[in-house]
Amino acid sequence: MSDLQRQETWSKYAKVYDPIKIGSIDGTDVEPHDKAIERALNSKYVPNRHVKGRPECTIFVSRLSYKTSKDTIKEVFSKYGKLRRFRLVKDIVTGMPKGYAFIEYESESSAEEAYRLANKMNLEGNIIFVDFECERLLKGWKPRRLGGGFAGKKESGQLRFGGRDRSFRKPISLEIKDEEERRERLRRRADSDRRRVPPPPFATTGSDSELATPLEFS
Repeated sequence: MSDLQRQETWSKYAKVYDPIKIGSIDGTDVEPHDKAIERALNSKYVPNRHVKGRPECTIFVSRLSYKTSKDTIKEVFSKYGKLRRFRLVKDIVTGMPKGYAFIEYESESSAEEAYRLANKMNLEGNIIFVDFECERLLKGWKPRRLGGGFAGKKESGQLRFGGRDRSFRKPISLEIKDEEERRERLRRRADSDRRRVPPPPFATTGSDSELATPLEFS
């Protein structure tokens, strides 16, 4: 693939969920580098058919305090628009909140506003994370438990990239290309500025110590 093709196809965020690329810091890997990626490649995942609502109107909210109540979350997010559905995910064994929720709005514009404005909000002492629902919107999606997702910690060696929280970094080849193009634009601009500078109204004759004499025009 040429630099031009790579420039046109590279994206800061994943457009489809490819476990190999998601495991790559710049989205260019072609081979899996950890066992979790291999697990994601070999697993089959079907979105929960019991989930209702329109995915394009649904946001994912995580890093919630376990003490934050359902009513508090609904109150905070209702300021972006009318809520249609709300689900605070709980552990099926303990019944305790797992720290994340799904919120469906009546309109896409409300979901988009919450996406833009609520991310990294301080909610009862926790800096929350807000994204659109990936399970039904992102083709090929694999959850974290199957080696996918967009999370992960450096210590685990299973970092995942391409999501809002940890986007792809631009490949070095494209960074070099961008820098070369930037320098070329600056050079052309400098050349253009020099051509626009008018000639001096006086010309010097003789040695540098002599006074300049006006140019004569016919």
